[in-house]
Amino acid sequence: MTPPAAAANPFSGVRVWVFDAFGTLLDVGDLVAAARPRLGDRAGALGELVRRKQLEYSWLRSLMGRHADFLQLTADALDYALEAFGCADDPALRAALLEAWRHPRPYPDAVALLGRLRAAGRATAILSNGPPAMLTGAIASAGLGDSLDAVLSVESVGRYKPHPDVYALAPAHFGLAPAAIGFVSGNGWDAAGAAAFGFRVAWVNRAGAPRERLPAGPAATVASLAEIATLAGV
Repeated sequence: MTPPAAAANPFSGVRVWVFDAFGTLLDVGDLVAAARPRLGDRAGALGELVRRKQLEYSWLRSLMGRHADFLQLTADALDYALEAFGCADDPALRAALLEAWRHPRPYPDAVALLGRLRAAGRATAILSNGPPAMLTGAIASAGLGDSLDAVLSVESVGRYKPHPDVYALAPAHFGLAPAAIGFVSGNGWDAAGAAAFGFRVAWVNRAGAPRERLPAGPAATVASLAEIATLAGV
C-alpha cells in the first residue's frame, strides 16, 4: 500500500518573513510592573484592560476616520484603565507605565529566530501599528535592530490593522506578491486580517486561545516563535 503523501508546506515559497511587533516579537505581558506596589495582584488586570482599549481605539478611530498614532492611543487607553482602577490620581505611575511601552523586552526566542531566517537568506521585517519613533525605541531596547531588513508602520497609510492598506505596505516594499510573504502575529484577529489579504500566515497562539470566527485564518498555528523556523525550513 502506498503511504499517503505528506501535506504540502504552505510556506515553501515564502521569501520574506514579516512580523507584528507588540505581542509577537515584543512581550507586552509584563509592562505593568510599576503598578504592582499599588495594585498587587490586580496589576495584571490593569494591563489586560490597557491592551484591550488600545485595540478598540485603533479600530474605532479607523471607522471614525479620526486617526491618531499608537502612542496616543496607548496614553488614552492607559488613562481609561487608570481611572477604572482608581489610580487616575497618580501621575508618576502613569508616566512609568507609558515609558514601559517604549522599552518592551523581546520574547526569548525572537532574536534567535530572526538570526536563523536571515542566515538562510530570508528577509525579515516588522509591520506594526506603532509609529516610527515608538518602534525605533522599542526595537533598539529589545536588541532587534540588527536582525531586521525593514520596519513598516501604519503611519504611512493613516489606518490601523486589519485594513488591507496596512498589509499592502509589505508587498509594496519588497516588490513581491502577498503569497511570497510569510506573516507572523501573536494576535488572532491580526492573523485573520493578514490571511484575508493573501499572506501566508502563522499565528503564534501562546495562550491557547480559540481561533477567531472571521472569514480567513492562519495557515499554521504554533505555540512559540521557535516553531516558525520549522515552517520556514531553516
